[in-house]
Amino acid sequence: MNIRYCLEFRYFDFEFTNLPSKIYSAALVGLDAQPIEVEVDLGRGLHVFNIVGLPDKAIEEAKDRVSSAIRNSKLVPPNQSNRRVIVNLAPADLKKEGPKYDLPIALAYLMASRQINFDPEGKLFIGELALDGSIRPIFGVMPITLMAKIYGLKEIFIPKDNTAEAALVEGINIFPVGSLKEICQHLAKVKTVSPAAPSVLPPHQPDTEHDFAHIKGQEFAKRALEIAAAGGHNILMSGPPGSGKTLLARAMVSILPAMDKEEILETTKIFSVAGLIQHHEPLIRTRPFRSPHHTSSAAALVGGGSIPKPGEITLSHRGVLFLDEFPEFDRNVLESLRQPLEDGVVTVSRVKGSLTFPAKFILTATMNPCPCGFLNDPQKDCVCTPFQVQKYKRKLSGPLLDRIDLHVEVPRIIYEKLASETPSEDSSKIRSRVEQARQIQKSRFKNFGFSINSEMKLKDIKIFCRLDEHCQETLKNAVQTYNLSARAYHRVIKLARTIADLAGLENIEPNHINEALQYRAQNQDIRN
Repeated sequence: MNIRYCLEFRYFDFEFTNLPSKIYSAALVGLDAQPIEVEVDLGRGLHVFNIVGLPDKAIEEAKDRVSSAIRNSKLVPPNQSNRRVIVNLAPADLKKEGPKYDLPIALAYLMASRQINFDPEGKLFIGELALDGSIRPIFGVMPITLMAKIYGLKEIFIPKDNTAEAALVEGINIFPVGSLKEICQHLAKVKTVSPAAPSVLPPHQPDTEHDFAHIKGQEFAKRALEIAAAGGHNILMSGPPGSGKTLLARAMVSILPAMDKEEILETTKIFSVAGLIQHHEPLIRTRPFRSPHHTSSAAALVGGGSIPKPGEITLSHRGVLFLDEFPEFDRNVLESLRQPLEDGVVTVSRVKGSLTFPAKFILTATMNPCPCGFLNDPQKDCVCTPFQVQKYKRKLSGPLLDRIDLHVEVPRIIYEKLASETPSEDSSKIRSRVEQARQIQKSRFKNFGFSINSEMKLKDIKIFCRLDEHCQETLKNAVQTYNLSARAYHRVIKLARTIADLAGLENIEPNHINEALQYRAQNQDIRN
């Protein structure tokens, strides 16, 4: 009898216990997303509500948010069910973080408890729940939507405030929802939610706050910035305080060409993962301009953390990284820039793995000629000792300076220039020349996987930068005079290629080599 009773009891328990429900969500890993299965199992026994699968503190706290949101949506929450509620976020060995799992956990519970019934196949859910059941926006929606499309999912349900960001991705139905009640009605086919229309990119609006028309004089520095913008070259400006170095650097964004849709998606994706998207302006349409303080750490610049996050060099991808007071940065911080400047990517390694972030930016740096700033100034005497000057300059290593293509001296502006009523050339005219040069480069490299001169490798230089005898003789003399390294030699050639593109010429001429060399010659003054 006892054996029969046990068998009957086990059969009875299996018959009436709900099988675990499963729906899909996503986790961010670097700049990409990975699908996550949210499973909920309801068992008999005293009430518990456990979340497993390496959740962080924000996910652990989801138990209270989910219970309140379900109760305030006029449904039965887990704490009133007298069931053991186990939530599993699979794969279990991947660290999950953030409140984006609130919505899928709530829906998986409602499905397991048979309060709603729908087919979860081909659907992905993300969103943070408020206590009243409304759905708050999250960060990282862009890479999650891209991942859902790649994996062949047909529908993604997101918070309403993230609509414009997700709607940039075509080929997937995006459903913006405002509350748990609203999504339950949609899944039950009581009151359906319409999918979002694809986002239309508004026209590019260039930066007008800092315009070259507002900067008097400094034609030599303006020309150097134009070349840097046209070819994506790094630039270092040196001069006394008040000469306009910072203003010139900030105005550089105004002469960069507008981003195409691919670049907008790429940049918006980075800012979305970093949590820097503004919901009233969800698209990054202007090229990034990042200006970290000189007290920033290496991790702040290159990225890091137990779960690596993008740093300033990745946030300035496709834009400008401005380092004011260049030698005041910690030497270790500056040396960490060497590999990204060379490769265009940065790899952050931790015990649990490594992640690679894009880092194709234009480094724009400024410095004083000495600690007081008035070395060789015609109007004010320098008070620094030779030892102080040498110590100041040696904060910048030779290998780092070698990776900077243009070294420009920005002298003090004389009164006649400041008081002149003659208008300076505005940024729009310079930007048109930059765009023409970029278009030439884009056509030239269309089958090679890159689009600007600064990204050429050695094999590409041999193909696209053929030099005649006069150019080779000029370079030979320069190598002997300035003792150029192999890296500097190739960077001079790439710089000359950009100067030729600005002139609309197919071949590099000796005058282009000479102009490129005068920017490199300034490097010798900084080292000495």
